[in-house]
Parts: sequence; C-alpha cells; structure tokens
Amino acid sequence: MTLKFGDPDLQGLKFPQDDLLVITLIIGNCPVMRVLVDNGAFVDILFHDTFIRMGYNDSQLTPSDAPIYGFNHMECKVERAIRLPVTIKKEPREATHMLNFQVVKEASTYNAIMGRTWIHAFKAMPSTNHMVVKGLCLY
Repeated sequence: MTLKFGDPDLQGLKFPQDDLLVITLIIGNCPVMRVLVDNGAFVDILFHDTFIRMGYNDSQLTPSDAPIYGFNHMECKVERAIRLPVTIKKEPREATHMLNFQVVKEASTYNAIMGRTWIHAFKAMPSTNHMVVKGLCLY
C-alpha cells in the first residue's frame, strides 16, 4: 500500500499557508481536540490540566525523570508519566495503540503534543502542506 497526498487533500485550504498541524484524537477513550502533531518531538506529551479534565487523577501517574525541552529551548522536568490508548479513525476503520505520555504541568494552547513515537506506532505520514495525517493502518 502506498500513501500519497494530492489535490483532493488540498480542498478547503487557502494558500499561502504555514499553519501547524492540529488534529483531534481519542486519548484514553476521551476525544481530545487541539492536539499538535510535531514530527520533531521524540516524546508524546499530555498537559496536566487536560489529563485532569479527562477524569484522571495524579495517583494514576508513574514517576518519570525524562527531561524535555520546550519551544524556548528551556528544560522542563517531567515528573510523571502514564500509558494510555490512542485511537485514530477513518471510517470505516480505526486503529488503537498504547502510548507513553509525559504529563507536563505547563501552560499550553494545546492539550497534547504527539511526536515521532505516535507517528511511528500508527505508520502515519503527516503533511503540514495538506493539513492532514494519513496512516497505513487505516487503509
């Protein structure tokens, strides 16, 4: 199976554009909007306030000592992590993988950031030009 992007994927987009790729995913069985796809990130991040709004509590987190670096190149110490199912859908198919999230107590306009571990788990190909993610697991 070959994935490709073409003119049909560009419908509804206005050019020139250089927007970030922001999607909705099902994380831990909850629809989560404003999820940034960042193929430069090596971890998947869930922001603590989103984690709490999803109905989880801090007792479900496990210790983590993985440092991450933000957009300002400042280190943000991660103290907690959780493993949750992530589901993507493209009717009539869906795929789910268990992924490790670093839970960060920082302010963000996003609810989560999905990095290369998510992209690789779903055999996905993001295209910021087309503002879409395609995955081999859905075809």
